[in-house]
This record gives sequence, structure tokens and C-alpha cells, in this order.
Amino acid sequence: MSVSGAEAAILVAIFIFLFGAKKIPELARNVGRAKGEFQKGLTEATELESISDMDRGGMTESVLSEQE
Repeated sequence: MSVSGAEAAILVAIFIFLFGAKKIPELARNVGRAKGEFQKGLTEATELESISDMDRGGMTESVLSEQE
């Protein structure tokens, strides 16, 4: 599903009408910050998972349970 030029223009016009031209940069900045925080959280979760894997000798919980 792709957005054509006319559809994009209509969406931009709706955003300007709803939020006002001054609020749109602020909204975009907040979306960018939220995306950064989300990615940071994913990275931290992955690091914690890999640390716990190292505590089990580098094996994930599923592999460890299969060996038991």
C-alpha cells in the first residue's frame, strides 16, 4: 500500500488543519524522541537477554531445557 502525491497532500492538509502549522514540528520531534526511546529499550532488553544467556554458558533457556 503506497501513498500517492495527492493522498499525501490531503493528509498534510488535514494535519495542518487539525494541529496548526506551529504544532506539527513539535509533534514530529516528539515522535522522533519516542522512536529513539523505543529503540533504546529494545537494545537494553537484548543486552539483558544476552547477559542471562552468558550466565547459562551461552545457551538460551530453550536449549538448556532440551538438554535436561
